[in-house]
Amino acid sequence: MTEHELREASLHGLASRLKESGALTSDWLPAFAAVPRELFVPDLMWPGQSKGTGQGDAIDRNEDPEAWFRAVYSDVSLTTQWDDGQHSGTGKGRVPTCSNSQPSMVFSMLAALDVQETSRVLEIGTGTGWNAALLSERVGPGNVCSVEVDEENAKSARERIESAGYHPTLVVGDGFEGYREGAPYDRVLVTAALTEVPHRVISQVRTGGVIVAPYATTYGGEGVVRLTVQRDGSAVGPFVGSSAFMRLRRQRQKRRHVREYLGGEPWPSDGVKSMTSLSPEDIGDWLPMFAIGLQTQGVFPWAETYDDGSYTLWLRDTAVTSWATVDYEPGREEFEVYQSGPRKLWDEVTVAYLHWDAMGKPGWERFGLTVDGETGEHTPWLDHPSSPCTRSAD
Repeated sequence: MTEHELREASLHGLASRLKESGALTSDWLPAFAAVPRELFVPDLMWPGQSKGTGQGDAIDRNEDPEAWFRAVYSDVSLTTQWDDGQHSGTGKGRVPTCSNSQPSMVFSMLAALDVQETSRVLEIGTGTGWNAALLSERVGPGNVCSVEVDEENAKSARERIESAGYHPTLVVGDGFEGYREGAPYDRVLVTAALTEVPHRVISQVRTGGVIVAPYATTYGGEGVVRLTVQRDGSAVGPFVGSSAFMRLRRQRQKRRHVREYLGGEPWPSDGVKSMTSLSPEDIGDWLPMFAIGLQTQGVFPWAETYDDGSYTLWLRDTAVTSWATVDYEPGREEFEVYQSGPRKLWDEVTVAYLHWDAMGKPGWERFGLTVDGETGEHTPWLDHPSSPCTRSAD
């Protein structure tokens, strides 16, 4: 099969799969066809998995063009940069820092954005340039501004976008600041996970305008939120699904090592022992992690795994005052807990999980978020803005 035949077969095949899943709506189909994904993927990339996270081995278009085209027209994300560009070669780096996003996620978020023909759109995170080109095809390049913090990514994205025939406003800068020169915007699309929706960005959106962004909790779990800007400058809206994006660079968090929590003493140090019937396995999926994260502040988990299938779930706080461990062993119904510090982190996580469980384990679509226009305070809610999620104190 020639490259052209493979490309055409894969292009139509991916379109069919995305339409069947509901991700690709009829209004975006012309842009999908006019802006082929292959134009925005470098020769060397690492394909992701259809479920979960993680990357496969590198694929080089020059060495295996058929495998490259199959990956491009699969519904997976494609990592295009590791370690902020400090990594080279075909091996995997430590942390993926740029990708061409999973097509079903791209078009689901574009559908949530609900652009009109004359919408003025700000994109935060140009990445490989595919989103900016799709938006340019849909609303016209004169209505699109895209901001990218990484100079090399911005340069290569510009080359790809302009080679495809589009000339939107492309800016090298910190997306946390938005791009005031192009404001006011009707729509903002964020392609990096936020732990805080920047007030500066909200202020650049007209009343009634929409912001679509991945929102990540400190605990873990992440969902796409669709916020509408109100007259008072606040932004309010529901979550529309799950997501797993790289963090906005300004909002990356550096975790302290567990030894700093133990004060140089061996585990369990001064930890107080107890037992729990709540299995760490019950709280480890993306949705319960998200629900826990909306209700807790400054708590994050880490699993120390062992060869026999057991593991220790570590909980720590960002203030480096408290920690907890829960030892999971397959087949057990009770699990050993140690907690230390002014906060009883396992107790907090348990209360948050049980609250979510008692509410019927609500999914993404029942949660929402309000960002106050004056204070910038973020308040997650369930079903309605008048019903905030219970959050434990720091």
